[in-house]
Amino acid sequence: HQHGIAFLEKELAQLKLRDMSGDFRIRHMGKVHYELSELDLHSFHLPYSRISLVPNTGLQVSISNAFAEVDGDWRVKFYFMRDHGSFDFKVENVYIKINLRLGSDAEGKPTIETADCSTRISKVRVHFSGKLGWLYNLFYNAVEPTFRRILEDKVCETVARSVRRELQPYARTLPVTARIGDKVGIDYSLVASPTATAQSLDTGLKGEFFSLAQRSAVPFPPLALALPPDHNRMVYFGASSYFFNTAAFAYHAAGVLVFEITDAKIPKEADFHLNTTTFSAFIPQLEEMYPDMPMKIRLSAPSAPFLNIGPEGLTLRPVVDIQAYAILPSSKLAPLFLLSLTGNVSAVINVKSGHIVGSLQVGRMKLSLKHSDVGTFQVRMLQSIMNIYASSILLPRLNERLAEGFPLPLPDRIQL
Repeated sequence: HQHGIAFLEKELAQLKLRDMSGDFRIRHMGKVHYELSELDLHSFHLPYSRISLVPNTGLQVSISNAFAEVDGDWRVKFYFMRDHGSFDFKVENVYIKINLRLGSDAEGKPTIETADCSTRISKVRVHFSGKLGWLYNLFYNAVEPTFRRILEDKVCETVARSVRRELQPYARTLPVTARIGDKVGIDYSLVASPTATAQSLDTGLKGEFFSLAQRSAVPFPPLALALPPDHNRMVYFGASSYFFNTAAFAYHAAGVLVFEITDAKIPKEADFHLNTTTFSAFIPQLEEMYPDMPMKIRLSAPSAPFLNIGPEGLTLRPVVDIQAYAILPSSKLAPLFLLSLTGNVSAVINVKSGHIVGSLQVGRMKLSLKHSDVGTFQVRMLQSIMNIYASSILLPRLNERLAEGFPLPLPDRIQL
């Protein structure tokens, strides 16, 4: 509102008015020819304005008590008499009403167009300089209606042009997509035109993550989303589990949900090393098969983890495959065993600096053996060490990425 009014005021102050000429008759005296030239509108002020909602259309901008000043030169010809001079108009109590229709285009970007514009000028005061003082009032009565009509038309022309030049391009700064690194993007395109009610302006956005390499259809439908009937705050933003679950689906499809851990990534405070010597305490045969060799652990998600939103909060039940390898002297990898890790994970989501941010906290986890290349062993013996890997290595990496956040769909120059 503030930005738009400032821009419109600047545009109106640059109005170009064409020269005016015509004839008018004085009873019993004859015809007078007049000319107005060098018209210069050197100020246009919009001191009072308000913006309101128009149900089923969009927005209405009402401007009251606007005023402007115009000066220029005049010339008249009356039989053998001629006169000329300068004049200045003071246009007061100008009322402007603008209806803006909101929509969306084929790309899912918002559109704004002028649905209606009306201008009414209540008062025009004029001062003429010259010799034929008795002619001025007659001259004013002939010129004022034409001048008023031209200025009223010019104001609405300027409004329509300003909407096309400024508001429409500005509306298109709302991002349709946003890149999240080099693997994943978010689709923020409008699913329908914005809906204006008596209390709010509602905009439905797609809110769907996708893989940049190859976009595929999401295998589950979006959920219906309704905001609470509350209007105390300026902006409300809602997201369903669909938004977050398309993120999991996209990251999984892009192959991002894969983590590899080597001894170099073990925190120094953990006080153990990722090698066969450490694991031989739980799997004795490792010492014979692969004595004192470094290991690599590869964690991957066989399927995208889905987030649930319920009365208890936000929860995930991810399934993680843990493949362990011995790193041979030749640098080749020898597969050791494949575990399946399931657990309860709680999530916290917040908004910070125009980004959705989050963090995860791991609850109880359960291990099971899917395959072994080193013979049988007691999986429960590995439970504690895998808890350490998950809580001290995997979780911090995930939370570091979630702390960076995902951008909210905001037009330029808007900050929350």
